[in-house]
Amino acid sequence: MGVFKVKALIWNPQDLSRKYEVELIVDTGATYTVLPNSLLEKLGVKPFRTIKLRLADGRVVEKPLGEIGIEIMGYRASATPVVFGEENIYLLGSVTLEQLSLAPDPIEKKLKPVEALLMLVVVELKQERISR
Repeated sequence: MGVFKVKALIWNPQDLSRKYEVELIVDTGATYTVLPNSLLEKLGVKPFRTIKLRLADGRVVEKPLGEIGIEIMGYRASATPVVFGEENIYLLGSVTLEQLSLAPDPIEKKLKPVEALLMLVVVELKQERISR
């Protein structure tokens, strides 16, 4: 899939006073949105746990995970997971894309609105009749 960039507005869901515009790389290989540690610290975002991630080269690393608010093309998520990353990494992850109901169009190199999927699990309950 082709890689392209989109502009996004991000903020700390706990402090709406500071918002930053960033340019994020869209590549569906990334599960989570990744932003530089220094930017997340400026926003006052605090990690709430660490997660293990498998990198493209196969290595497994442990990284802090927090939450940000994000808006792209007028589509907004009040809280989406964000990984604290290296200084020059600005990735838009598939979890955030799904929350925003946006999908990458690799031909036109832009995001397009899509219908969200709601997966329902239907559990069939069977009652046994007890004969007396």
